[in-house]
Amino acid sequence: MKIDYDAIVQAGNRISAHINYTPILTSSALDALTGAALFFKAEHLQKAGAFKARGATNAVLNLTKSERINGVATHSSGNHGAALARAAKIVGIPAYIVVPKNANEIKKAAIASYGGVVIECESTLESRQATLAQVIEEHAATPIPPYDHEDVIIGQGTTAIELISQVPHLTRLVVPVGGGGLLAGTSVVAARYENVQVFGAEPALADDAYRSFQSGVRVKSHAPDTIADGLRTTLGELNFEIIKDNVTDILLVSDDEIVHAMKLIWTRLKQVVEPSAAVTLATVIRYPEIFNNERVGIVLTGGNIDPGNLPF
Repeated sequence: MKIDYDAIVQAGNRISAHINYTPILTSSALDALTGAALFFKAEHLQKAGAFKARGATNAVLNLTKSERINGVATHSSGNHGAALARAAKIVGIPAYIVVPKNANEIKKAAIASYGGVVIECESTLESRQATLAQVIEEHAATPIPPYDHEDVIIGQGTTAIELISQVPHLTRLVVPVGGGGLLAGTSVVAARYENVQVFGAEPALADDAYRSFQSGVRVKSHAPDTIADGLRTTLGELNFEIIKDNVTDILLVSDDEIVHAMKLIWTRLKQVVEPSAAVTLATVIRYPEIFNNERVGIVLTGGNIDPGNLPF
């Protein structure tokens, strides 16, 4: 399947009955702080608490009958796992989710609440992949990767379709980047608009996408140590090819800056988001020379945070 604007529009129609059309939030206080007009796409209010519901639902609904019969499987730090478990439940098939032992407990519980089977592994990408391979072999399940998958990328791109239709004349889009599915899908949509520049927002302690983008060679393994647990994954191969052609730049912020931005979102927008979502506002604050006097679309990607383990 070709990853293009038309495919993303079709995906939006396919999944519309199963996802939330999330609102746009604004804050005059945050506009004044940043010197920009900020428009927050509230994907933390999405089904399963994150934008991941879009890609997972699109991927599952696109499976053939034979691909569905033994269920689906993936590895995930949490949000994609919950989204895939939910999507599998919609069509009545099992979902096997490989999750790192150090993953957010709230996210693990969410996977189980949607009927997903949680299989724990070590926290490295290698362990995730090896454990997933064992699960697929044992259950003959169809793999649905968390980000490096055509249907997932296309589904995530529906976020940008909505955002651009909700807010006219945007000039900047800021999207977190971990595996890169959302950033890739967003960049495909934005490529249709001459005046819209797309920026990836990434923790400095998980900077593989930044290094890949700067060098032109994808970093295949790294050792992330960021508070933004949803962004610890390694940039996907398919995503990188799209991102390097369509994204203006990838910008880094510190964990302290992420926590500060998270506090601002909680106190000014009155919205509970996870660190991986706050990386976007942190980026706008860090780089005023890029965002001052611009109309900026910001994706708040998720709100699945453990209230018993807050970073402040």
